[in-house]
Amino acid sequence: MSRIGKAPIPIPEKVTVSLNGLSVTVKGPKGELKRTLPEGVSIDQVENTIVLSPTSSKRTSRERHGLCRALVNNMIVGVESGFSKSLEIIGVGSRAQVKGTTLVVSAGYSHPIEVAAPNGITFKVENNTKVTVSGIDKELVGNEAAKIRSIRPPEPYKGKGIRYEGEWILRKAGKSGKK
Repeated sequence: MSRIGKAPIPIPEKVTVSLNGLSVTVKGPKGELKRTLPEGVSIDQVENTIVLSPTSSKRTSRERHGLCRALVNNMIVGVESGFSKSLEIIGVGSRAQVKGTTLVVSAGYSHPIEVAAPNGITFKVENNTKVTVSGIDKELVGNEAAKIRSIRPPEPYKGKGIRYEGEWILRKAGKSGKK
């Protein structure tokens, strides 16, 4: 049985959770999230906690047990406080700016790259080189941050490109002089 799945999920005061079979709706101060959980897991609300358990001893049911617990917990944390990912843009002339809900990135190409924000995601830029992606859906925040990073991934020789804040890039030695 999953160690993660065994732990009950506490429901904060400002958050309401409604269950309809395997469909979960979570409402909080930041917004509302809905998700349908996969088969093989049962979900119950006991007082101010959510408890998940596998419906059978099959491998798929046991695998989904911890996954579903993590998904529901991320929904509750998201509507209560939200999620954010920060990226750094490193390189001469590389910068970003926000125009409305669109992020415009100049990263060494002949043209600027525009990234449209999907519903529930906001972009924030500080000092033209630090981009923060925030929202209530952890999966969507991570995917949008990965899309921005994929515009110009960090290269191993000088470390230029777009990287997550605090990401460590393995550096390589460049060409050595001819002897």
